[in-house]
Amino acid sequence: MTAVRPTNPSDGGAPHPPRLRPPAHRVSPRAIAHWAIEALLVWGLAFGLAWGVAAWVDSAGWADGTDWTGVPRWLLGNLGRLPALTGAAGLLMVFVAPVWRFRVHRWEVRADVVYTRTGWFSREWLLVPVSRIQTVDTRQGWIERLLGLATLEVNTASHTGSSEVSGLPAAMAARLAEDLAHRAHDLRDDAT
Repeated sequence: MTAVRPTNPSDGGAPHPPRLRPPAHRVSPRAIAHWAIEALLVWGLAFGLAWGVAAWVDSAGWADGTDWTGVPRWLLGNLGRLPALTGAAGLLMVFVAPVWRFRVHRWEVRADVVYTRTGWFSREWLLVPVSRIQTVDTRQGWIERLLGLATLEVNTASHTGSSEVSGLPAAMAARLAEDLAHRAHDLRDDAT
């Protein structure tokens, strides 16, 4: 017996493409703080560099373009706006992006598959069969360690088939890594 796909009468009865349901679990809410702190460090450094370049060009009197031949005058004249633009982008990346990322990033571990959804503007759903898993690792950066978080890395022979779930509580990531490693080992033993 073959399954019949539902059709859409508005496009001539063409079958609907299958829809993936979202994975069942969100990452820890502390992941928002983790991603915000990382963005603050990166964008804070970028803002400092932008402010330093703008101040250097302004103090050297190069804003009128007399000493730098070949550099457009409009570019040197607008370098004073660079810190404001960098600061605005940084504020978005510190306050908006982590919340957006938390709403999108989800994960689920089933008996036979590790299922993740990531992305910002475009979404990526990744299903990694447990039978294809070669290594399972946990990783903790210093910010993750302060917040009690970890990243679960699921690696296959193919780089594109590998997955990671960042923002998990450290104890849960360690438990999942151990469980997945045992399941993958058992499946490989069954196949031989």
